[in-house]
Amino acid sequence: MKKLLLLLTCLSINAFAQAQQENLDWHTLSNYQEVISTHVHLDLEVDFKQKQLKGSIEHQIAPQAKMPSFLVLDTRDLAIHKAEIQSNGVWEKTEFTLGEYDPVRGTPLSIAIKPNTSKVKVYYNSNPQASGLQWLSNEQTAGKKHPFMFSQSQAIHARSWMPIQDTPAMRVTYSARITTTPNLRPVMSADNSPERSKDGVYQFTMPQAIPPYLIAIAAGDIRYKKMSKQTAIYSEEAYLDTAAKEFEDTQAMIEAAEKIYGPYRWNQYDLLILPPSFPFGGMENPRLSFITPTVIAGDKSLVSLIAHELAHSWSGNLVTNATWRDLWLNEGFTSYVENRIMEEIFGQDRAIMEQALGKQELLEEMKELSKNDTILHVELAGRDPDDAFSDIPYVKGQLFLMFLEQRFGREKFDPFVRKHFDDHAFQSLDTNTFVKYLMENLIKKYPGIVTEKEVNEWVYQAGLPVTTPSPVSNAFDNVKKHIANWHKGKGSLSDIPTKNWTIHEWLYFINNLPENISKEQLAELDSTFHFTQTTNNEVAFAWLLLSVNKGYDKVEQRLEQHLISIGRRRLIVNLYKALLEKPKYHSFAEKVYAKARPGYHPLAQGTIDGLFHEKLKTK
Repeated sequence: MKKLLLLLTCLSINAFAQAQQENLDWHTLSNYQEVISTHVHLDLEVDFKQKQLKGSIEHQIAPQAKMPSFLVLDTRDLAIHKAEIQSNGVWEKTEFTLGEYDPVRGTPLSIAIKPNTSKVKVYYNSNPQASGLQWLSNEQTAGKKHPFMFSQSQAIHARSWMPIQDTPAMRVTYSARITTTPNLRPVMSADNSPERSKDGVYQFTMPQAIPPYLIAIAAGDIRYKKMSKQTAIYSEEAYLDTAAKEFEDTQAMIEAAEKIYGPYRWNQYDLLILPPSFPFGGMENPRLSFITPTVIAGDKSLVSLIAHELAHSWSGNLVTNATWRDLWLNEGFTSYVENRIMEEIFGQDRAIMEQALGKQELLEEMKELSKNDTILHVELAGRDPDDAFSDIPYVKGQLFLMFLEQRFGREKFDPFVRKHFDDHAFQSLDTNTFVKYLMENLIKKYPGIVTEKEVNEWVYQAGLPVTTPSPVSNAFDNVKKHIANWHKGKGSLSDIPTKNWTIHEWLYFINNLPENISKEQLAELDSTFHFTQTTNNEVAFAWLLLSVNKGYDKVEQRLEQHLISIGRRRLIVNLYKALLEKPKYHSFAEKVYAKARPGYHPLAQGTIDGLFHEKLKTK
């Protein structure tokens, strides 16, 4: 065993040194460059009482060159019970060891294999603190009668609920046998059946190779409702009909995307509406996007999120960032494709408004980011890859593609993007490889339009280049005039023609009110437009954030309700930040967080715990 540990230490040191020299994935401790899983099979029981997934995972493996002596998998907080290998069709027990714990990457699991080993099986269970799972009690669900569990594996949280080579640089197909109590239903990012099993045993297959972070699972009192030939809703009963109505344009979105970017290659596209504690707007798990209920607004005003998760079916799921340094290849392309889908379905005016709001939010966030974190090809070695999830990969990446579109025109740029998706389908790509591809297939193909220097400035340098597009909305110009007239006393709020305003105009209105606005003026706004009572979560967030920043205390009850009922990080983190910036709100923030924290996902808890530690450590 000592020889084994010494060898593993040497392997780890050598792998780290190699990763420093090449554009490799620092965030995995696996030896995926030597041997890879080509297919995994999960056989798991969903144990709500112990808050565990328990059972086994079986890896089909293939050497990259010569078969090494060990298969090294990523784990975090897993209990490993036994390992077996299959060689020449015969299963046998084998040695395994857990290496040294790394605070970012977890613990490597090394399993002894033979030159002719074809399969490796690990028996294990997850633990209640798994960072990639959330277990909700009956009371924390919409129905209040049954518990609920869901995974969130991006970026490197898959390793917290299964031992796997947790890197987007490699891809696997997978199958699963999931067992739960008969009154509950599991679903996965695979071919879900609308039929419920009488014995609580469900089978799943995902025939397309995907990166491990896209393997997803959920279980609860989940119902099914078909929307169209290719789309359906899975959710608790409480959201089923409203979600189906809200997202009825999903089929049209698929067809709009196919028209520009080629066929949808995943067969079905369903939506799982999760409880409000889900920490993100959505997660693009293939065939079954996980969606927050906070975008069910009743008027389709927030469905751009559905377009975003659908767009990942081309950018991210089909063509994947090879490392988390390359996140912009997923999210920048997806934000761009999302906006094109929205333009096709809802028109150019709405698409431009969403571009303008996105850029405004980016500029605001950049004030707080370090210079190096405003680079698209960001350096993340030694850091949690969740740090990369700012507006930089999303919006700066989108703006870069908008810049290219404006320079080349859609007649040249659209075929390039489609060719990129076709040429790299079911592959993982790093930034340097993409830049070479861009140069050969667009920049040099049409010389004299964009220079290599301009491309490098966008991708490898900090901040926004002078060539950054500036989307301008006539509707926003009108909103700005109304704000100025009211603030100068040239008209009353009731004079502003808001009857037909879109959600985007309302958000622009709130976000662009004068810096020196008084509490009395905030009260006047609230009295006229009833912002504190709004049921639109995006408007509520913008209004509550403004109110905290300006000390408008009449929102406290609504703010508490908002923070307790919603776990989506985008709609809560900046509110806690704002509260902690003002000493008078510290006790209020602590009181509310104590109530809200048990219902938050571990990812949200970690982020907000850090805020409290940083802001209140001197108390």
